[in-house]
Amino acid sequence: MTVTPLGIPRRLLEFTIDGEPVRAPEGSTILDACRAAGKDVPTLCEGDTLRPKNACRVCVVEVEGARTLVPACSRKAEPGMAVRTDTERARHSRKVVLELLASSVDMSTTPRVAEWIKEYEAKPDRFGPDAARLNEEPRVDNDLYVRDYDKCILCYKCVDACGDQWQNTFAISVAGRGFDARIAVEHDAPLTDSACVYCGNCIEVCPTGALSFKSEFDMRAAGTWDEAQQTETTTVCAYCGVGCNLTLHVQDNEIVKVTSPHDNPVTHGNLCIKGRFGYQHVQNRN
Repeated sequence: MTVTPLGIPRRLLEFTIDGEPVRAPEGSTILDACRAAGKDVPTLCEGDTLRPKNACRVCVVEVEGARTLVPACSRKAEPGMAVRTDTERARHSRKVVLELLASSVDMSTTPRVAEWIKEYEAKPDRFGPDAARLNEEPRVDNDLYVRDYDKCILCYKCVDACGDQWQNTFAISVAGRGFDARIAVEHDAPLTDSACVYCGNCIEVCPTGALSFKSEFDMRAAGTWDEAQQTETTTVCAYCGVGCNLTLHVQDNEIVKVTSPHDNPVTHGNLCIKGRFGYQHVQNRN
């Protein structure tokens, strides 16, 4: 038995992953169990603060008795199930998905994708120079964050964070169809003319860098962005009495962006405009 934060006991389920017996709390996904067992299953659209969307299909695994590959991020673990994470079929599927994504969008700022492309021997260039690409210019229409849809894989995490799962602002949604589908505000207007409240919670969940702080975007353009040189310090936001935790990312003694711990019981990674973007006064040394 394990115990949830509320003290409710959860039954442990017994099944196998790659032939090895494992035990996972009832309600766990296959991906949860794989991570607990030390199995590295790649995923892009899964987020620890959002409900699974099954959008990227990079995390597919084989389950004995299932006709198709199943997304590990959303399929619940069941007693007695036999999961195989590294079969030829699963690896081939991940390879093709990575090739299709990397051939159509810029994944240069997507964590671990280069590693996975090498591991699965994916060759995005095999589709040739005529493969359709987004090739969109970044949208810089405000001073807080940038929308670079050339890096967007349509994982819908930003839509969910802005919608009924967290912010309930509903400022963004999917517009268009097929390859022309895009994340957009109403009437595809500039962000300043939309319902956006600039909480930045969409940036927090974006897995590819399609949404980024203006400060990060400018530093990357100048070639000065260096995460290896950045320190992270968690503190409490001083703007109000809610008690939101902030993680300050500091490079060269300057705050370059602000995030929030996803395991914080107050914010779960979410902030308001003041907490996420209102840090400039800290380094106003005039």
